[in-house]
Amino acid sequence: MRKIIAFGASNSQHSINKQLATYAANELEGVAHEIIDLNDFPLPLYGIDLQKATGIPENAVAFSKLIEASDGLIISLAEHNSNYTVAFKNLTDWVSRLEGPVWKGKPVFLISTSNGKRGGMNVMEIARKYMPFAGARIAAHFSLPEFKIHFSPEAGIINPELREAFLQQLTQFKEVLLTESTEIEATRIG
Repeated sequence: MRKIIAFGASNSQHSINKQLATYAANELEGVAHEIIDLNDFPLPLYGIDLQKATGIPENAVAFSKLIEASDGLIISLAEHNSNYTVAFKNLTDWVSRLEGPVWKGKPVFLISTSNGKRGGMNVMEIARKYMPFAGARIAAHFSLPEFKIHFSPEAGIINPELREAFLQQLTQFKEVLLTESTEIEATRIG
């Protein structure tokens, strides 16, 4: 069985993006998942002088190993001032100092939400441009606007059109995830 990791790219304990990532992972049938929290990977603010003095922190290494052990990722991007959160950017800066690309060539379902009408579209645009250079294979993407209006903790996405768009993207991600799985198995057998 394929296994993914899912997380909200925020260190807020009440992150709506963590709620959306958890929802997306739970909607993905036939795939095992692990929900992680960026607060479990505290790191000092990245700087080259700090890296030279102390090396790469163990939490950056541990996060990188989680990515490596997964078959794919669901990342829900929080938007701070139209960009990544500091917690997410700092984590990726540290992981980028390790061997190989940050996202290890894994398929990614990139999602975002906010309470605004654009649903984190600015950070989504940035991520869609940058993350492939860091080894992400963006298999699908979806932005949920006005989280408080369109999402219910009990029912998930409650707007029918948005739910349908979300499910189409989730299905696309799953197809990439399972197709890759079949190709990897065929390579091992052959």
